[in-house]
This record gives sequence, C-alpha cells and structure tokens, in this order.
Amino acid sequence: MSVQIGARPDSGFDDPVGMLKDCHRRIEHFLSILCLVAGRAAGRALNPEEQSAIKAALQYFHTGGERHNADEEQSIFPRLRSAAAESTDPEFHALLDRLERDHSRAAGLHEAIDWLYTDWIAKGEIEPGNRDRLLSSTNALRELYNEHIALEETAIFPRAAELLDAQTIAAIGREFSTRRR
Repeated sequence: MSVQIGARPDSGFDDPVGMLKDCHRRIEHFLSILCLVAGRAAGRALNPEEQSAIKAALQYFHTGGERHNADEEQSIFPRLRSAAAESTDPEFHALLDRLERDHSRAAGLHEAIDWLYTDWIAKGEIEPGNRDRLLSSTNALRELYNEHIALEETAIFPRAAELLDAQTIAAIGREFSTRRR
C-alpha cells in the first residue's frame, strides 16, 4: 500500500487492537481492487496495471490476511474467551465462534478467487462461467468482510479494551511481533 503524506502512521505492537484495525483498512483496500477489476475487466484480458494490482492483492491476502487471522484466533479470541469465561453473556462467545467461522468461509472464497485470477492472468482471458464465479465470489467476500469487520470493530475490540489488562495487551503485542519475524 502506498504511503500518504499526512496520514496517521500504523499502530505498533504496543497497540495490537490498533494493528488489527489498520489491517482491516488494508483488507478493505485490497478487496476493493479484487472487486473492481473483476467487474471492470470482465470479458477482456487484464492490462499490466491490473495484473500487478491483482498480484499485489492476492499476495497481501496470502501473507497479511493469514497473519491477521492468526493474530485474532491465537492471541485475541482465546484471551477474550478466558476473560469473559465468568460472563453470563453467551452471545459474546457465540459471536467469537461466528468470527472464526467467517475466517474459514473467507479462506474458501480466497482460494477460489486466487485460482480464478491466476488462471485469467495465465490464459489472458477468463471464460464466461469463471467470470460469473469470480464476480459472485468477490461480491460474497466483500459482504462477508463488511459484516465481519463491523462486528469486530463495534463489538469485539471495545470488549477487548474492557476485559484485557495492560500485561495481556503487551503479551499479545509480543506474539504479533513474533509472527512477523
């Protein structure tokens, strides 16, 4: 992603929830590329700029997206489950379960989108059935991420601020750092 003069810098390991929010903005950015190109270039070969943008988006989801899911599933969600274990709020635990299922569903959509775009780039064209499948998959992924990100930012992250103490936040930040080495 390009650097913008005057933009707020990304959060650091001392603010892991902020890092997840920053990652959400990158997910939205790269997802918009996948969706835009799927709709705009349907029926023709991708030009070099589109190919480059698609390759960058696919690579982001292979690395940053997978790391983001690990950050949530291995560092944030287990601690929230533990901190909220005494809670009588079963909806919160069900929400965490749903978010983990979203990760699995998104992985399947990413796999299909990756294959379809890779095939399109390799062949120089996309078959009509694959074009429809790509449009359907990118739209489904956008809808899934829109809901997923909204739930995390309005329900999960504020709850993390309430439930997780400074030591726990620091430990999460160290785990995030380790995943990026």
